[in-house]
This record gives sequence, C-alpha cells and structure tokens, in this order.
Amino acid sequence: MSTLILRTATRYLVPLLLLFSLFLLWRGHHEPGGGFVGGLVAATAFVLIGLAEGPGVARAVLRLRPTLLIPIGLATSTGAGLMALLQARPFLTGLWSKPGGPEALDLGTPLLFDLGVYLTVMGVVLSILFALMEETR
Repeated sequence: MSTLILRTATRYLVPLLLLFSLFLLWRGHHEPGGGFVGGLVAATAFVLIGLAEGPGVARAVLRLRPTLLIPIGLATSTGAGLMALLQARPFLTGLWSKPGGPEALDLGTPLLFDLGVYLTVMGVVLSILFALMEETR
C-alpha cells in the first residue's frame, strides 16, 4: 500500500538514485564500482517508483521492457570484448582513446563493458521484481 509520504519522497529520491548510479558506472572503470553496483542502484530507483505508484507506472517511466535491457546489455558487453579482437588482441583487452585531445576524459572499452553489465543487471533485477510486484497486487 502506497502512502503520501512514500510518493512524495520518491519524487526526490529517484533522480538522486539515478544520478548516483551513473556516478558509480563512470567511476567503475578506474576504481571500485561500475556496472554491477550502478545497475543495482538504478533498479532500486525504478522499484521505488513501483512501490509508490505501482508496477505499471514504473514500467511506463522505464519506457523499455526490462527483458529487452538484458540482450542489449549482453550485446554491449560482448561488443566491448570483440573490439580488442578486431585489433588482434586478446578478448576483453582494454582499449582507450581521448577523442577531445590530451585534456579530454578517457573513454574506453572497460566503460562500454560496464555499461553492458549495468543494463543487464537492471534488466534482470527489474524483470524479477516487477513480476513479484504484479503478482502481489
């Protein structure tokens, strides 16, 4: 059962949780964190919406089916590994570039791999929890 306090808190907490999940995703290719933890935090934001407003509203806010996030994430992670094979390096070797010059941020395949993990974890967690939420309503 949703309360006014939960619905009000959700409006403020969800953007913060999603922003924090992106911070964890970005931080992960240099320090601990990354796709797994970021995906869990992002899934928590959508579960919070589901608890406050119902799983139908949470699915509408997500805009994609959670089961679609899983293959997109797996394909992204696999693509990150295959990029190294295209340069005759071992699978999942990290490749880095600075597209904006020496002062730009490092972009590389570890971030792409983490993005795939992020999407996969989000998809799996939300698929399970949305199904449980709909079953109990």
